[in-house]
Amino acid sequence: MKTRRLKNVCLGLGALSLGALANSAAAAPTKKSSGAGDRKEVSITVYNQNFGLVREVRELNLGTGQVALAFKDVAAQIQPETVSIKAAGGGLSVLEQNYRFDLLTPQKLLEKHVGRKVRLHRYNERLGKEDSFDAELLSVADGAPVYKIGGEITYAFPGRVSFPGVPDNLMSKPTLVWLLDSKAPKQRVEVTYLTQNMTWKADYVFVINDKDTLGDLTGWVTLNNRSGASYESARLKLVAGDVQRVSGNMQRAARSAPMTASKSEDRFQEESFFEYHLYTLQQPTDVLENEQKQVTLLEAQNAKVRKKLIYYGQQYWYRSRYGEVQKNQKVGVYLDLENTKQNGLGIPLPKGIVRVYKADKSGAKQFIGEDSIDHTPRDERVRIKMGEAFDVVGDRKQMSWRAFGSCTSESEWEIELRNHKDSAEQVEVFEPIGGDWTVLESTHPHKKKDAFTFTFDVKVPSRGKTKIKYRVRVRWC
Repeated sequence: MKTRRLKNVCLGLGALSLGALANSAAAAPTKKSSGAGDRKEVSITVYNQNFGLVREVRELNLGTGQVALAFKDVAAQIQPETVSIKAAGGGLSVLEQNYRFDLLTPQKLLEKHVGRKVRLHRYNERLGKEDSFDAELLSVADGAPVYKIGGEITYAFPGRVSFPGVPDNLMSKPTLVWLLDSKAPKQRVEVTYLTQNMTWKADYVFVINDKDTLGDLTGWVTLNNRSGASYESARLKLVAGDVQRVSGNMQRAARSAPMTASKSEDRFQEESFFEYHLYTLQQPTDVLENEQKQVTLLEAQNAKVRKKLIYYGQQYWYRSRYGEVQKNQKVGVYLDLENTKQNGLGIPLPKGIVRVYKADKSGAKQFIGEDSIDHTPRDERVRIKMGEAFDVVGDRKQMSWRAFGSCTSESEWEIELRNHKDSAEQVEVFEPIGGDWTVLESTHPHKKKDAFTFTFDVKVPSRGKTKIKYRVRVRWC
């Protein structure tokens, strides 16, 4: 009876021991690693606010149970809190996520081995070989390692250091590490995340004809990848628009990078997307780290353009007494372009810089000005400021001024426009004015643009001048 009881106790202890072993085994997850070679699909959506969305599909051999997966070749500028992972058909749960960016460097190796044994090596010229010493690394403060060798403390050791191994928490490149619960041995997973320092911008080249009436417009997309990762054969999409982001996610500006140009047949297809516009490249492309890539966005031939000369005034001139307020004032030069299908365009134009060229008499193209444009919907006008006219100038005089109370005045003005060119020019005189106003009389018809602006549109003869006179009453309080 006593023997049977002892046997049962032994069996019970054996069962407990086996259970403890099983629990111990379950507590140690299988370690797996995945790199860019496991990618089956990759797509990148880049925003013109210096960030991008990366979507990867990888096929992984995980096994079943708990798995510690090192997901490598992600962007160094990743925002870990934006990561999403899901498996096709389910069967995969994320228990824990870590982003390890403590990268393997000589200094980091030293820091991780403080208080541990290392091996020091010094070349012995007399023997013609290295002498080796066991040492304890005591400190690496201020970049100067301090060692304990044979009971003595020393620093500035004239040799090299070797280490027993690489600590587990040092990575050769930024890595996502997941603790997963896998229900199937093979998993097809989709991972998405946002990354900083990936941006794009639009640039336009506009070549106008000799009469300033037609032009050829070419749009380029310049993509800059400083995210810290490369993506081969990626599906590339660009989002144009002002996407709201909280201030804590502001990105550092991307620096310039070596440039590559796409093949001429590469093109983007545009579509509306929420309250923005999405441009999709029609074939995969390589988006490499530290690369600046250019792809053609659009081409428009013989688009109609209108040159405008505008002479601007100032609102505050109507509220006080002046004499001659402007002498030889420059007249601004602008090009107006209608973004319509009838004009060979009619697609949403992302914001960017338009650079304008024109051929001289020898046929050589010359740069004549540039201006930035904002996001421009289709069927809207694009106005490009070219600079100031050289041969068209104007004077402005206040001929009389009279106050009626503390905030009402009546003034008379004379504007003289002079044209020194061999051809006549049309000039728009743009007069901003505040408060309640009335043009009492004028030598030329005026047009009310809005509650605060009126204009005159006049012709100035070749090597001649045109005078505009008008009288206006203004009440501003």
